[in-house]
Amino acid sequence: TGPAKRIKVGWWATRLTLFLCGSRSVYLTHRTLPGSYEIQGVIIGGGDDIDPAHYGQAGDAGAVYDAERDEFEIRIIRQCIDKNIPMLGICRGAQLINVVLGGTLYSDIRSMRRNTPNYNSAFSVKWVTIKDASSLASYVGSRLLKVNSLHHQAVDKLGKGLSKVAEDTDGFVQGIETDQQFVVGVQWHPEYLFYLKPHRRLFSALKAAAQCGDEKSIEI
Repeated sequence: TGPAKRIKVGWWATRLTLFLCGSRSVYLTHRTLPGSYEIQGVIIGGGDDIDPAHYGQAGDAGAVYDAERDEFEIRIIRQCIDKNIPMLGICRGAQLINVVLGGTLYSDIRSMRRNTPNYNSAFSVKWVTIKDASSLASYVGSRLLKVNSLHHQAVDKLGKGLSKVAEDTDGFVQGIETDQQFVVGVQWHPEYLFYLKPHRRLFSALKAAAQCGDEKSIEI
């Protein structure tokens, strides 16, 4: 899923990465024709800030929100959880999964950063530490990973059933997962780092989880 825009760099990078992993993908937005779609896995992509009203806070003046996308992806996430459809959340996608499960976000962490950069970069600019026993560590094959950074919001209170499994040097959540089904969220953008094996492995893990089950329908 992603924004209904003409220029969709995140989607193009995601589609390429999935292709390299041997998967076929389709792009869904709030403007996709309503109906039932047969799928095996879902990626909730990155993009604009999530309206703080969804996690009980007031909006920030000047922030860019996409109300139609918020509502669309919230419906998709709920269906994935209810139907046990493997799901990967990227940046905003990870944050929205957390919000749907009752968690909250820091609406702007820029003044709170001390050890990580405040500029956005699609290239690797900071290190994250991943918990040893986590599924995420097994997926990427490492406990220490250099990642990019394209966000100023971050997970604060964890949603129901979610565990914090990765953090940066400022202590901000960089990875979340559940132990009940394949629901994984990462704060960085692995699709822009498709040329590095650990980041491609995350998409391969989603593919493997998707292949373990039958196609299921989601309504949009």
